[in-house]
Amino acid sequence: MSSVTNPGTNPATKKTPGPAGSPPFPVLTTLILVTGIALAAFGWYALSHWIRGGDDVTWYPPEQECNLHQENCTATLGDRGNVALKVDTDGRIEALEPLPLEVAVKGIDARSATVDFIGRGMDMGLNRFALEADGPDRFSGLGQLGVCTQDVMPWRARIILETPSGRIGSWFDFDVARS
Repeated sequence: MSSVTNPGTNPATKKTPGPAGSPPFPVLTTLILVTGIALAAFGWYALSHWIRGGDDVTWYPPEQECNLHQENCTATLGDRGNVALKVDTDGRIEALEPLPLEVAVKGIDARSATVDFIGRGMDMGLNRFALEADGPDRFSGLGQLGVCTQDVMPWRARIILETPSGRIGSWFDFDVARS
């Protein structure tokens, strides 16, 4: 007597019933994809904060508010001196427009000056502009703000000065209305 096994009745080869014509849901592939996206997002966040720096800067808050749209803004940097920022526009700072920037220092031996534009309350990416020495205690260059979908975008202009005793800086807050 010979024993013939039908392949369709062998419990080892039996498939789990499912909807006809649809492959099983790829759980492992989905988990790998979600993990990869999460790691990429974390990596971007960490890299952007590392590039922005600021951890080794001694910050001095501005004593008073000023309107960068209309005037130069000045901050005292402790007992070291002061720094002034001028955004040379015709009365209105706008996104995606070249912004002539001028930084003047008094009482500070600044080797270089950088201006960072940071979105307040929203990550707007890296907007860092190194300025050229324009003479004693003066730096100038061009900057630019990114565009935002909000009607009014709050920004912070951070001035960072490289000095022989380390990096020091201050900031000025301003808003830009979408045009």
